[in-house]
Amino acid sequence: MTIHRADLLLPGAGRAPVPGGAVLVAGDAIEAVGPYEELAASHSAARVRRWPGVLTPGLCNPYGPELLEQTYHPDPREADELGTEPLTGAALAALEMTDTRWGASARRGIRRMLAHGTVAVAGTLRRATVADAVARSGLGIEQRLTEPPGPPGLDPLAGRPVEEAFVLPPLGFEGRQADFAVFDVPPADDPYTALSRAGATSCVATVLDGRLVHRRA
Repeated sequence: MTIHRADLLLPGAGRAPVPGGAVLVAGDAIEAVGPYEELAASHSAARVRRWPGVLTPGLCNPYGPELLEQTYHPDPREADELGTEPLTGAALAALEMTDTRWGASARRGIRRMLAHGTVAVAGTLRRATVADAVARSGLGIEQRLTEPPGPPGLDPLAGRPVEEAFVLPPLGFEGRQADFAVFDVPPADDPYTALSRAGATSCVATVLDGRLVHRRA
């Protein structure tokens, strides 16, 4: 078991913030949520990970197809030729894209998403190699009922209310998959506003199915 503690826990779905809150993870599921002192007292053998800032449900990026099937994420070895930023439009059209190359690009794009607290993407993936990369990563796939306003971006908090970016159910449902993220945002009177201003680039850790899949160096 592992206890992930932070300065503030935001469960989501309108639930009250928990100062000094923590999440107890057993395997790939959430065992309990509450004040750190209570969880530590009842599970003294659990490993503890201490994170700065705010712990929240993981985020859903609404631009799954746009970021993984219509964008090329360059390999670091291509930096001299292509740069390091994602390529779309004419720059993408100039590349010779094979299924293998799309799969590798998707894996790099997924790593970038994880570094933004993303645990799920929305939209239908039609390239088999991309869908396979997403399945292997453990990212969830959610249905997209309406087209997002755009433009596509890696930050799920950009241009939308913070709670709309949280995956459901909220933290506190024991037995649910242990998917959450931590953002290096000082607790404030209005943590949602603070999170919105800082954006998902402030992510310091992402936990997916109980696994620590991103940790900022």
